[in-house]
Amino acid sequence: MGRKKDDTVWPVQKTEAEWRERLSDEQFHVTRKAGTERAFSGPYWDSKSSGTYHCVCCDAPLFKSGTKYDSGTGWPSFWEPVAEGAVADRPDNTLFMKRTETVCASCGAHLGHVFPDGPPPTGLRYCMNGTALTLKDENGEPIAE
Repeated sequence: MGRKKDDTVWPVQKTEAEWRERLSDEQFHVTRKAGTERAFSGPYWDSKSSGTYHCVCCDAPLFKSGTKYDSGTGWPSFWEPVAEGAVADRPDNTLFMKRTETVCASCGAHLGHVFPDGPPPTGLRYCMNGTALTLKDENGEPIAE
């Protein structure tokens, strides 16, 4: 079930048809309709590869592999974005819960949620959907998992 669309204007804009053409059905559901992949089912939840995680929608860099850790949740988790302003957070009060949604600051893609129970130094746990991410090496080439 997706979240109500807000009125934010993102730097990268595409029509729903353009997003559907670019993304798989699952990627579209997760990123454009605020869906969630099942725990332990998506890509990267147990990845140990080095590189940078990018938005699957617009290719913006989001997280470095050095900030990824095993949170035990079954989703890729990070303690810090790649740079200030790479992601945006907004309230998510769906499903009778108060959470903070994390979206790509370039295109507004739903990535997951951030929680205040992560490791030092930030104490944050960015719990992301692997389906919303693409892991790339230092040359910008996708890393096959």
